[in-house]
Amino acid sequence: MRYSTHPTPLLEREHWRDLGGLWQFCYDDEARWRHPSEVIFDRQILVPYAPESRKSGIGDEGFHPVVWYSLTVTLTPEERSGRLLLHFGAVDYRASVWANGHLVAEHEGGHTPFTADITEQAQAGETVEIVVRAEDDPHDLAKPRGKQDWQREPHSIWYPRTTGIWQTVWLERVPETYLRRVRWSSSMQSWEIGVQVEVAGPLPPRMSVRVRLYRDGDLLADDRYGVRHPEVSRQISLADPGIDDFRNELLWSPAHPQLLDAQVDLLVGEQVVDRVRSYTAMRYVAVHGNRFLLNGRPYYLRMVLDQGYWPDSLMTATDDELRQDVELIRRLGFNGARKHQKIENPRWLYWCDVLGVLVWEEMPSPYRFTPQAVKRLTREWEEVLERDISHPCIVAWVPFNESWGVPDLPTNPAHRDYVRALYHLTKTFDSSRPVIGNDGWEHVATDILTIHDYADDTEALRRRYGTIESTRLSLEQQQPADRALTLGGFEVMGQPVVLSEFGGIAYIPNHESGWGYSESQSEIDFLQDYSALLAAIHDCHGLSGFCYTQLTDTFQEKNGLLYEDRRPKADMLKLAKSTQGNRTAREMTIDPVLNPYGNSPRWLNRQREPLVLAETAED
Repeated sequence: MRYSTHPTPLLEREHWRDLGGLWQFCYDDEARWRHPSEVIFDRQILVPYAPESRKSGIGDEGFHPVVWYSLTVTLTPEERSGRLLLHFGAVDYRASVWANGHLVAEHEGGHTPFTADITEQAQAGETVEIVVRAEDDPHDLAKPRGKQDWQREPHSIWYPRTTGIWQTVWLERVPETYLRRVRWSSSMQSWEIGVQVEVAGPLPPRMSVRVRLYRDGDLLADDRYGVRHPEVSRQISLADPGIDDFRNELLWSPAHPQLLDAQVDLLVGEQVVDRVRSYTAMRYVAVHGNRFLLNGRPYYLRMVLDQGYWPDSLMTATDDELRQDVELIRRLGFNGARKHQKIENPRWLYWCDVLGVLVWEEMPSPYRFTPQAVKRLTREWEEVLERDISHPCIVAWVPFNESWGVPDLPTNPAHRDYVRALYHLTKTFDSSRPVIGNDGWEHVATDILTIHDYADDTEALRRRYGTIESTRLSLEQQQPADRALTLGGFEVMGQPVVLSEFGGIAYIPNHESGWGYSESQSEIDFLQDYSALLAAIHDCHGLSGFCYTQLTDTFQEKNGLLYEDRRPKADMLKLAKSTQGNRTAREMTIDPVLNPYGNSPRWLNRQREPLVLAETAED
């Protein structure tokens, strides 16, 4: 696997430039200005950090519904030739973008990317002034906002707001006709890799696309297809390796995160006019009966809830910090993460692909059910699916959580129809992954029955989920948070049951303020309490997996296995052993200079501390 530093490693070109750094900035609390020529910039901000964060250089958590940014970029001669694209990873919530005073893009949705073509403005001179207006009403509960608080101070389970630019901004030079998108899929049944290529710009005669796949530098496939329409979809047949020992070497899993490098060339005749590097993987996920399947085999999910916040930078992290979190998930013995109420930076998904972490991707919720909220969530969820569908690490989609945004599911047919509609829409976009319609309770459409149960009585958990029979009774009778687990009209058909939130044990030294669902009084007690709870869960044979709350402390929530600064609250190897339970087949300390991730490439191994991974029989 080739190391990538690109903001979108699934579509990487050689010629790009990160525009992160100091930008001009100002607040426009009265929404007075409508055009860049009117704006008075009075301070600077470090992009891509939100102004609420300390790392931005501002650190103002007050209510500011409109903000403005400005940056003058000196262009290289190469950037002034061909086409020049200006990319935004995410701007919260409604963005307008000008280049040299011309409106070049508008986008609504705080978690998904958009692009402006600024070719005309770039060719007009040696510099281009980029101005961004971001409108983000802090009190609007009808937009997808996830864990962003609408009150002045973070309270309960909600955290500081994020306004404006919070993911990477970058320039990218492309030719007149270029590869706009490459989408990957895989089929173990036919041993094929699916590729869908979208071409932007004019389509001259004799245009073709060439796709090459490599495994650890060895060429697996070299296919070429004519381009007569903007979209080309093909299946690339690979040689079936035969017996399991050879097949497993090519399959992606947490124990063996084998990725296939890809090079996609756009040609006119024999001339390459555009080239992108990408990657994919051969892997299969499904549910069968009461089991989750990975690559055709039952696979037990050991996941952790990941909020994706950092104390100084809120929802934004450096690439090293994103990688570190993925490493910590592995070191704590988990094989997956449920990214909670956040669409994370694609770089985090890249590290999950590379290092082998399964991901449940969950849409940030609005908190009201209105026609506007329905339109906003549906539109942005479609953009999420489009952005991330090719990541092999993603094994489930979650459009709703705990009935947020659909609070009257038991009594309002429209709310139930909306959850069913998003479930089926997601299956239409991607039939290859399970979909959890509404995670936690009040299920009306789902491939996996998920339960949020924060009971700290280990024997009660064993009684509820110890056997398939007791679990089935719990689905009928148990009401965590006074919510029915299934609603009328939904038929339980033996789907896998996952305890997708539980635990939440707080350990709060030095009498700091904060809370958890239960509390330990010392580091020793914390480790014992966690070990006892996980032992109970591993005794619950009615479950197909779990998701522990949570990876890190997050502001007032002190129920992480790690502090906010990512220091562990107890010995990490002992925590990992508890996470693994009796399913542990072996543990090994791996020399980081040789290969800390088993089959991951050597470029990952430079100057890393020794890493302990606990492997399971299922892995």
